[in-house]
Amino acid sequence: MKRLSFRTAGESHGRGLIALLEGLPAGLDLVTERDVDPQLERRQGGYGRGRRMKIESDRVEVISGLRLGETLGSPLAMVIWNRDWENWTVAMSSEPPPDDVNPKALRSMYLPRPGHADLVGVFKYDRRDTRDILERASARETAARVACGAVARRFLEEFGIRIGSHVLSVGGIEAEVPDALPEDLNGAVDDSPLRCLDPDATDRIIQAIDEARATGDTLGGVFEVVATGVPVGLGSHVSWDAKLDGRLAQALMSIQAIKAVEIGDGIGGALRPGTRVHDPIVRKPDEERMGGIGRASNRAGGLEGGITTGEPLVVRGHMKPISTLRNRLPSVDLRDGSVADAATERSDVSAVPAAGVVGEAMVALVLADALLEKFGGDSVDEVRRNLDGYLDHLRARGFGEREL
Repeated sequence: MKRLSFRTAGESHGRGLIALLEGLPAGLDLVTERDVDPQLERRQGGYGRGRRMKIESDRVEVISGLRLGETLGSPLAMVIWNRDWENWTVAMSSEPPPDDVNPKALRSMYLPRPGHADLVGVFKYDRRDTRDILERASARETAARVACGAVARRFLEEFGIRIGSHVLSVGGIEAEVPDALPEDLNGAVDDSPLRCLDPDATDRIIQAIDEARATGDTLGGVFEVVATGVPVGLGSHVSWDAKLDGRLAQALMSIQAIKAVEIGDGIGGALRPGTRVHDPIVRKPDEERMGGIGRASNRAGGLEGGITTGEPLVVRGHMKPISTLRNRLPSVDLRDGSVADAATERSDVSAVPAAGVVGEAMVALVLADALLEKFGGDSVDEVRRNLDGYLDHLRARGFGEREL
């Protein structure tokens, strides 16, 4: 059973988005202007974003679960108001439309777009206007995920766990990544318009995005999320749904437009022999979160058998090109079955840097849940005592500074 769970609600052009986080221990020092709003701002950035990002300026308003700057242990409810709502009050009203409403004001859409939930959604929910589907399916929903993930990130920071991300490729242009990543990964990449460690690749990607924009096309890519300070022993091998790699893969695959997820060397490892894939076990006396025993490399990405090893956790998300195209693809009109080009909505050319920020949020939520699963506790101090006791036990096993 999950110890930490979240839910989101709201439509892209509705009044706002709701983020509900349940299971968060009491006593967490939380200031939304410091801990949540900056993460929402990071999600809105990145070269290739659309006009919507210039309209919105996301901030959260806490409704419950926080008093005098500390969590209460009760559900934390947050709202992100949509500034664009004022332009959609008729089309997205919860009330039946008046008899004299101009049909154009309802902004109905009957031409489903390939690559979206439009067509399958109208079949599943027995709708005809794809607006009933696309508003909720929109990646605008990820703002609420980032809000929940920001709180989970703040919780993990209490226990020395840090999470960052960077872009590995966009449009097939791959970045050169150093063998050792910067200790403050986000600090090193957030000033880059692509959140990329390779300035030369950044310039070439910007040019590719400009060319795609000029031709009405879109570009996908790959981002990498890295978590450091994760102790050995989170997750489990005993059941399929307890394996942490499976939980992380499901979380990242649930992000809009993510079509593949890999842990560590993942896809590349499938092409190499075992001697070039697995990580030799070595003594690491100073690494108490590994029990004094670690790996000579980290091709496994910090997970073996569905359990964390204590090495950095490395997860990659592969994002397809955004499905909303100005070069519209063939579709079928849901009113009469006639052939026509798909509808188009305001959209991004590429959103890989932002997807990395959303990936961070999802990894934070999974890790926070796994930490509470392992150590329990109704307050932050209780969780800390439990974790400290576990680390003391690892030291007492004799694989740290003491000789074997």
